[in-house]
Amino acid sequence: MAGAHKIAHATLKGPSVVKEIIIGLSLGLVAGGLWKMHHWNEQRKVRSFYDMLDRGEISVVVEE
Repeated sequence: MAGAHKIAHATLKGPSVVKEIIIGLSLGLVAGGLWKMHHWNEQRKVRSFYDMLDRGEISVVVEE
């Protein structure tokens, strides 16, 4: 045998604390943004409903 070939192996390291914090913050901000968008959409629907109710365009009483 002419000699052992050197194979580059990835060295296993522990978790990077800074990387984990950045990933966690990013995921949290994305989830928070989506939740706020959902909340604003629901708020817009409720406000629209009560505006139409005040204008008399709709009623919550069933007509006979």
